[in-house]
Amino acid sequence: MDLAVFDINHVSSLAPAVSREEAGPSPCSACKIRNLTICAPLNDAEQAQMAAIVSHVELEGGAPLFDEGEPADHVYNVTSGTLKVYKLLPDGRRQVTGFLLAGDFLGLANEDDYAYSAEAVTHCSLCRFPRRKLEILMQRFPKVEQRLLSIASNELAAAQEQMLLLGRKTAREKIASFLLLLANRARQRGMSDSPVSVPMSRTDIGDFLGLTTETVSRTFTQLKQGNLIRLLPNGLVELSAREDLEDIAGGF
Repeated sequence: MDLAVFDINHVSSLAPAVSREEAGPSPCSACKIRNLTICAPLNDAEQAQMAAIVSHVELEGGAPLFDEGEPADHVYNVTSGTLKVYKLLPDGRRQVTGFLLAGDFLGLANEDDYAYSAEAVTHCSLCRFPRRKLEILMQRFPKVEQRLLSIASNELAAAQEQMLLLGRKTAREKIASFLLLLANRARQRGMSDSPVSVPMSRTDIGDFLGLTTETVSRTFTQLKQGNLIRLLPNGLVELSAREDLEDIAGGF
């Protein structure tokens, strides 16, 4: 996950945005996940100004959004689907650093280039903001900057949780924690937390948790055989014994 924070000194040096008058409500006002996005603090009139700089992106599963090292000219809000963010290690291995769902924000950078790559896991829709225009708009609406700082804080907490997953837990504990994490995030978005959608591949999960693909598959099978989960069609997983999974995960 992206832990970089906007350069606030740079933002404060930019000229304020020019006020615009809109005849009607912003089309973004009907967004079903607005409360999860950076737009959440804005009223309808302010949202109309935000909408004026937004374009929309559609990606099919497997399509890249951007690659590590590309100019960080845009930032994004996921509105539907699942993406993965990852870094390539010097030895060619890949470390998945996060899976992003509807409402998540990505692309923040304190350098000129993206520090990681982003790729769609499923069909995804995103709002795309030109980075410089968003910085200027933040000058006019400081509550957007506050929202971004809150997002960065949440990402830091998520990164710390991932460090715990990678460093201290067994494969069984990692998979149980991962499933509970997805369930909690789905519930926050008003979606089903059992069965929970697990659209990423076993390889992606392994690259996130520091496990081999074979270990991930074997651990899912063990949890299934223990009647802790049920593997359903279309990447759905039913958490049949949530309390037992929480015990395995170490009080997740």
